[in-house]
Amino acid sequence: MSKRLIQNLTKAIYKHVHHFNQTEVECLIREFYNLLGQPTSSGKSDNNLEERKFKAILKNEFGLTNDILMERVFRKFDKDNDGFVSVKEWVEGLCVFLRGSLDEKMKYCFQVYDLSGDEHISREEMLLMTRNCLRLHGEEDPFDGIKDLVEITLKRMDHDNDEKLSFDDYEKSVKELNIVLEAFGTCLPSATRVEAFEQRVFQDKSDRR
Repeated sequence: MSKRLIQNLTKAIYKHVHHFNQTEVECLIREFYNLLGQPTSSGKSDNNLEERKFKAILKNEFGLTNDILMERVFRKFDKDNDGFVSVKEWVEGLCVFLRGSLDEKMKYCFQVYDLSGDEHISREEMLLMTRNCLRLHGEEDPFDGIKDLVEITLKRMDHDNDEKLSFDDYEKSVKELNIVLEAFGTCLPSATRVEAFEQRVFQDKSDRR
């Protein structure tokens, strides 16, 4: 990529983000193309991240392992639903993924957990995600025990008692107890993973010249 193209792309994307400075945006753009392993060619899908490669990044860079949730994270990044993550979607998605406020992270996590996209997290969705999380950790899958856990969680978080979680239910629960932000599985990187990624990517730009 030419230096001028990088600079122009940085200026265009920087206008749409608020958690990164301009230098950091440039670093994230360079990292995007490093991970992609291809030169840029504006507008072509083969210069964007497809789902398989994006999930590998989530696993290797950020420690996510849940296939169901990684697919949902991909959908959150892929705002135009074209099946690819563009460089702009990459930078904008990382704003919340790495540095989002609690409010931003609540909206993000809720949308990840809302598997059907109907603006509610149903009992069935909770059961599916909880079972998948336990399997990933090598734990036994006693259906009755998982069902009981989901019922306890639903009772704790369902403030309006309608047998499902709206965003208001979820928001109230998280503000009461922050630990339930990722109640149905890990969909955000740990602080350690964020620090390691930022230290590597936001290194002195002089190292890249």
